[in-house]
Amino acid sequence: MILAEKIIKLRKQLGWSQEELAEKVNVSRQSVSKWESANSIPDLNRIIMLAELFEVSTDFLLKDENESFETGINTSTKDSGIHQVSLEEANQYVESKVNASQLITKGIMLSLCSVVPLFFFLAMAETGRLGVTGDIAAALGIIGILILVSLAVSFFIKTNQFDKDVELIDNDPFELAYGVYSAFQEKLESYKPSYNRRLSIGIFLFIVSFVPVMLAAVFAGRSDTILMMMIVLMFLIAAGIFIITPASARHDAYNHILKENHAQKEKSKRAKRAEKLAAFYWPLLIAIYLGWSLWTMAWGITWIIWPVGAVLFVALLGLMELFEKEE
Repeated sequence: MILAEKIIKLRKQLGWSQEELAEKVNVSRQSVSKWESANSIPDLNRIIMLAELFEVSTDFLLKDENESFETGINTSTKDSGIHQVSLEEANQYVESKVNASQLITKGIMLSLCSVVPLFFFLAMAETGRLGVTGDIAAALGIIGILILVSLAVSFFIKTNQFDKDVELIDNDPFELAYGVYSAFQEKLESYKPSYNRRLSIGIFLFIVSFVPVMLAAVFAGRSDTILMMMIVLMFLIAAGIFIITPASARHDAYNHILKENHAQKEKSKRAKRAEKLAAFYWPLLIAIYLGWSLWTMAWGITWIIWPVGAVLFVALLGLMELFEKEE
């Protein structure tokens, strides 16, 4: 029996969680997880501390041929109350997170593109094509918005089918079974290049999304051209969301399985705060933009709300971090 297996068995006999053992030997829970997954081994001082805690000899811990578990302490098995996540459960958690993210992505894209029919029919009304007037174009556009938003809501509702697969790891304390940590660390490292590439492409699409509208406003100045470029803007943003969101969901799921230390928990809290702000902020910005544009019909001016809104979003995130630190 190797050292990793002995640490697991002795810890469980005492009813300690990985976090409790980590506190007793003054290391992070991540370190204990690495020891138990055979991804690393304790240094000599930690070996001595472990031997004293478990009331076994250092020879017993270090020599693989020693497998007798007769110790000087009461080794009756206790329930630590912490679920041990197997490799199969961890893989299922990641796939459920990705599948739920794909449904959410479809819902967001439909919500975002729900205004495309409105822009299209308004542009047709401006040019006199298809024989539609401004009132008919507005009516058809509103019907399109209602239909697409209804479909988007149906995708959001479907995400509850994955709640059972993710709630245990998301909401309850857990520790990783033997070999899970190293397996997921390898998966995360191999996935990082793809994640970084998708993130870069998505951010690039967000940044350049308002360029067609700006060019149309500067060089063409026609309402119908600007409206068609607004459709391009929505499609570019939707494409960025389609590229980034599932990739981020998989990356975050890997990190959640592996997260053990305070710094990673703080990053997770910051990400959740950003998600909550984004869920409120961007729909509000779209509503303000549409209301302003439809009221004034000054599409050549109202596009400015997008770069200003992007800078304001970053400023609000910074303000939230400042208040959190003060608290």
